[in-house]
Amino acid sequence: MEKRWVLKKTTDIEAVKQLSSALNINERLTALLVQRGVKTFDEAKRFFRPSLKHLHDPFLMKDMDVAVERIMKAHEKGEKIMVYGDYDVDGTTAVALVYSFIRRFHKKIEFYIPDRYKEGYGISYTGIDFARKQGATLLIALDCGIKAIEKVKYAKEKGLDVIICDHHRPGDTVPEAAAVLDPKQPDCPYPYKDLSGCGVGFKLTQAIAQKRGDSENTVFAALDLVAVSIAADIVPITGENRVLAYYGLKKINEKPRAGLEVLLNSAGVERNENKGTLYFDREISVNDLVFLVGPRINAAGRIEDATDSVRLLISRDDDYAKKLGKQINELNLTRRDLDTGITSEAIEILKKDKDHENKKTTVVFKQDWHKGVIGIVASRLIEVYYRPTIVLTRSDGLITGSARSIKNFDIYDALDSISHLLEHFGGHTYAAGLALKPENLDVFIDEFEKYASERLTDDMMIPEIEIDEELYISDINSKFFRILKQFAPFGPGNMSPFFQTRNVIDTGYVKIVGKNGSKHLKFSVVHPDHNGGPLPAIAFNQGHHFENMKTGRPFSICYHIDENFWQGHTTLQLRIKDIKFD
Repeated sequence: MEKRWVLKKTTDIEAVKQLSSALNINERLTALLVQRGVKTFDEAKRFFRPSLKHLHDPFLMKDMDVAVERIMKAHEKGEKIMVYGDYDVDGTTAVALVYSFIRRFHKKIEFYIPDRYKEGYGISYTGIDFARKQGATLLIALDCGIKAIEKVKYAKEKGLDVIICDHHRPGDTVPEAAAVLDPKQPDCPYPYKDLSGCGVGFKLTQAIAQKRGDSENTVFAALDLVAVSIAADIVPITGENRVLAYYGLKKINEKPRAGLEVLLNSAGVERNENKGTLYFDREISVNDLVFLVGPRINAAGRIEDATDSVRLLISRDDDYAKKLGKQINELNLTRRDLDTGITSEAIEILKKDKDHENKKTTVVFKQDWHKGVIGIVASRLIEVYYRPTIVLTRSDGLITGSARSIKNFDIYDALDSISHLLEHFGGHTYAAGLALKPENLDVFIDEFEKYASERLTDDMMIPEIEIDEELYISDINSKFFRILKQFAPFGPGNMSPFFQTRNVIDTGYVKIVGKNGSKHLKFSVVHPDHNGGPLPAIAFNQGHHFENMKTGRPFSICYHIDENFWQGHTTLQLRIKDIKFD
């Protein structure tokens, strides 16, 4: 698929020079800092040295004082508390965090994860009835609830108070709950708006700890769970999230909880037997949480019951954790097979749709597709067709689906504009869920396409790679990379930088590598007119450039700089995103 390369422009050249002098580092690195809004020595210090002291006071969040008072009242009166959360990574980590924290001082507590297929997303009537049957009088809803107006009303009628801890966008009205914690509420003064659902749960435990006079360490012990939620829910890694992710990753790398260790082990990351400073044989990054840990936690809820994911995350028993981890890893293998099969089916359906290539959207429906993996399938289809995508299946008489989007197209706003055709929907800018009646499907597809066609230009339909900086091969050395690593943790708002180098050539040893039909390129690059190199490079799924590269023709590359770990040795490597021949 053709890609557009767009080189970012650093307009404040003076700030780049001054910061380079103040920090005594390469101007190309300070240009990256200025792009991220870091222009002074003090701002750079805060960026490179995140501190837990930079966390905001949790009581700045609207209703936080009310929520804490209600929980303390439940504790004093011996009430039963039900901790309730969504079945995805954000929800299950949030439940594990809040449940574990409150259980330290309040024993009458249980947790509940709704069944994806029987109850659907968010607070359910079944969940409310279960909580009351168990004798609970207080329900803490995590990563859901901000739109559950009727459900909260039902809970109240049943004698169940609800505290909502959510991070999704609220509607025009919010539920009449005992307390509503959501920094995205228009009248919430909390300074940072982009917490994950687990992050909101963390702020609740932080506030309770302050109220009780507990050590902050009892709260910070769960930052590993917050880091997993931040990574998996793809929230911005800026501001407060950057601090939370930094210290969460630090905990995972130094002393992981049993459940996370098991999941990483099942993904092939082993314990460090050399007794170095790292617990594992390499440093765990946000990418590892996104691609190795997150899918495994999600697999339980996608295929069977997400309750096991919570049990794994709160387990202190290594043997029990290994048993659960093995079961969850097997579910993840099943999930892989399902999403691979459904993606293939969806592509075949779209190939037969003669109108699809002229549309600005992708909507594909088959009534027997597995509901648990259609969100993954939507993401896969964007990789193939690059357009706002909705994958639909049938469940309990309704057509339900997952939506994923492309850059600069707000899928939540798109669904909101045609919400009169939907039974319910919710989500974020780039990911959402929805349900509609079968008789509304055709009209919905037409209206969704109309909305997108009025807003998407042809340029927006071409995948864009934002290039942070142009480098010479000679710029790339161990010192450069050592400083670059300190820009981590990477993620939305602070993506791992893409670099561009023009007119390089292969050293003559390019080869195709890969298994099961995959065609990746492994080669080394130099620039004929500049010093530096050769630098090893890997270009996944770009074997089609092999013949051109063998001829010695110069080409341009855009890439990340990373490390390659092989047989105990670590070397710098260019991870190629795209290649253009001049």
